[in-house]
Amino acid sequence: MPPTLAKALDASAVGLSALCLVHCLALPALALLLPVLGLWAQAEWVHVVFVLIAAPVAVLSFVDPSTRRPRSRPLATLAVLGLGLMIAGALEFPSAADERVLTVLGGLLLAGAHLTNWRRRHHDAHCAACE
Repeated sequence: MPPTLAKALDASAVGLSALCLVHCLALPALALLLPVLGLWAQAEWVHVVFVLIAAPVAVLSFVDPSTRRPRSRPLATLAVLGLGLMIAGALEFPSAADERVLTVLGGLLLAGAHLTNWRRRHHDAHCAACE
């Protein structure tokens, strides 16, 4: 057997053994936690906690600390709109029936703004390195 094939088989065996170990240890624990996770997922306080975590992260991400102004007003506006929809969903405003739609739409808008902000920063850093 060629040495490269032996190394590949050994690596595969170790990887499969690790997967088996994770499967054997993690799945029973996860199965025990599922009822608790289900209760948490439907609890109203969870939505409020997620929004309370998302809001400061969004502010820190979109605001330049030296000037205390948004790096990009259109992106900051999109982020505020997304965050506002998430808050409306968390507070079940205007109704509980709209909660899921508002939360998902707000999350998508906020994620899109973060992704565009990340790309913009990456592009700006790359352009600065070229000069």
